[in-house]
Amino acid sequence: MDLKLHGKSALVSGSTAGIGFAIAVGLAQEGASVIVNGRSEQRVAQAIAKIQQSIPEAKVSGVVADTGTKAGVEQLFQQVPHVDILINNLGIYEPKSFFEITDEDWLKILEVNVLSGVRLSRQYLQKQLEQNWGRIIFISSESAIQIPVEMIHYGTTKTAQLAIARGLAEMTVGTGVTVNSVLPGPTRSEGVEDFISNLAQERDISTAKVEAEFFENVRPTSLIKRFATNEEVAAIVIYLSSPVASATNGAALRVDGGVIRSIV
Repeated sequence: MDLKLHGKSALVSGSTAGIGFAIAVGLAQEGASVIVNGRSEQRVAQAIAKIQQSIPEAKVSGVVADTGTKAGVEQLFQQVPHVDILINNLGIYEPKSFFEITDEDWLKILEVNVLSGVRLSRQYLQKQLEQNWGRIIFISSESAIQIPVEMIHYGTTKTAQLAIARGLAEMTVGTGVTVNSVLPGPTRSEGVEDFISNLAQERDISTAKVEAEFFENVRPTSLIKRFATNEEVAAIVIYLSSPVASATNGAALRVDGGVIRSIV
């Protein structure tokens, strides 16, 4: 299927690894001009080189900026004043007991996970509306629906992303702009990979055993009984980014491996 992304520009926040990187790769494969973003010049350069190595014809550039801060977002705007496609992927998480989550913890995760997308969308949505075409996608989580007791602050930020995305979608009535959310389930991201490997070494068991125990004890409702790959999550994001997905707007689409049991 031709997703008709040639000639479109795309920014993926926090895209030097994991789901964000997989999204950047997928957009580049489809012919979009992709802007990789990260906080480290070295990581951004490495991500660009990796994409160019696997896709020699890729149109890819990078911006080093901490989009989890107001100053970082403003720095990015100076280099990237407009994009056709915005993927609000940046996010952090931290397992922590509710009684140990300080005000500072709450403020930090809200700024990174919520305000980063708010600030980027405020910049780019208006220009997308003016040109009558654009895509904004928030990478939320199944934790937005099933708040994890071990990190309530994280789940709260993911629910907030759904509300923001739906509210922004209401502003696009009758235009060629869409705003949607994607809800990944447990995914084999960089952080998860490290967690599995470290736990396997500590307990002297295989990573496969660690994964099996996770889905038996922590996410027992999973239907696929494994971590999704970054590419599996990216696939639905690439589709939503395209003109082909023009009838999908204001939606929250799951790629959660069946973890969420509700049908609506």
